[in-house]
Amino acid sequence: MLHRAIKRRKNPPLRRTDITVTEEKDVHRAVKAAALGNAMEWFDFGIYSYLAVTIGKVFFPGGNATIQVLSSFATFAVAFLVRPLGGMFFGPLGDRIGRKKVLSFTMIMMATSTLAIGLIPGYHSIGYVSPALLILFRMLQGFSTGGEYGGASTFIAEYAPDKRRGFFGSFLEFGTLIGYTAAAGLVTILTVTLSDDTMMSWGWRIPFLAAAPIGLVGLYLRLKLDETPAFQKLEEEASAAHERTTLPFWQVFRTQWRAMVLCMALVAAYNITDYMLLSYMPTYLSSTLHYSETKALVSIIIVMLVLMAAITFVGRLSDRVGRKPALLAGSIGFFVLAVPSFLLIKQGGVVPVFAGLLLLGMCLLPYVAVMSASLPALFPTDVRYGSLSIAFNISVSLFGGTTPLVVEALVSGTGDDLMPAYYTMIAAIVGIIASAVMKETARKPLEGSPPSVATKEEAIALVESQSPQTQRH
Repeated sequence: MLHRAIKRRKNPPLRRTDITVTEEKDVHRAVKAAALGNAMEWFDFGIYSYLAVTIGKVFFPGGNATIQVLSSFATFAVAFLVRPLGGMFFGPLGDRIGRKKVLSFTMIMMATSTLAIGLIPGYHSIGYVSPALLILFRMLQGFSTGGEYGGASTFIAEYAPDKRRGFFGSFLEFGTLIGYTAAAGLVTILTVTLSDDTMMSWGWRIPFLAAAPIGLVGLYLRLKLDETPAFQKLEEEASAAHERTTLPFWQVFRTQWRAMVLCMALVAAYNITDYMLLSYMPTYLSSTLHYSETKALVSIIIVMLVLMAAITFVGRLSDRVGRKPALLAGSIGFFVLAVPSFLLIKQGGVVPVFAGLLLLGMCLLPYVAVMSASLPALFPTDVRYGSLSIAFNISVSLFGGTTPLVVEALVSGTGDDLMPAYYTMIAAIVGIIASAVMKETARKPLEGSPPSVATKEEAIALVESQSPQTQRH
């Protein structure tokens, strides 16, 4: 009896006021603003990866084509190396002053640094200052991005009803694919319509200059939003208790290290496979397999359109069957199909190349659809933004952004065109282990947050569903 009394005291019965009811129109506004910011982020990063060959010639004219591509990818990787610093700065800040303010600032910083890249004179105009400025603005991009994904995924997760977190979370990565697709589409149009000399002269600048108006739209949408219900609840509780403390980033490692290690493993598996397909593949097809650059980009665009058509369905499915089965399916798929997919791609020709890319895309689909709902659920509300941003960006900097550089170096060093497949299989093994270890979080409240539902009727039903003993207490 005493044990039951203590248990009831630690887990008091839910009252109607304890449950967050989020109106669908508010959730839609939050999802739209977060997804657009993510779309812009990956539009910017997609531009750089798809223009890697051209950028290598503009900013690193010395050496052969391989050295130019490697130099371009090294600059691509630089942005990822500073992302953990951005996560350590913006993440805890978002737990202290709110998600909305930080996400608005990262949007401004990303748009400004991307616009600046489009204005840098080439190497032949100002010499070594040119690549130095490129590296500087890439670092600013990376620093701002360090606060973007953790904040955007936290924002959607804290707005979404518990039973639909997978569905709404999938729109964040839908934004990612829109950004990638828009970048690939714009680069393809420029490549087809402009001569090589024109692209080298000024054509490559157009996608970077487009970041300014996109950034203004994203900033406007984010500034119109309210803070997330979960963070507002945290603020109210802190105000009632006359105190509000947030952990510095070094303390986050001590208290959340298990969840952070799991997060890093999931992100490593996801980002290696994601960057392999969506960022590195156009360069692999054109530089390594000597496939038409335009055909390579068009093939990637079609695969991304297929993913966009299916992503929300898989997100909705994960709300029913769980996140673990989806992540395990993607990881096992990559392990089994990586080599067959790359063998198809190596054959050349439109059909084999597209078939290989589509196989990889179908394996990536579960990752893309459920990761943004899975990762925020690993951490409690008071340190969610900081813990997720730090763990996510450390993993991305080590394994995601370096993927094009590492794989290109492995292919060049060994002469083995299947190196990307082997690297993908290693990532898949990490994904299988991490997915098996993680707890199922679908249809459950976020840790440290009250239950979140879509309607008042659902809230009343949740209160009434408690056991009679709990209600009497």
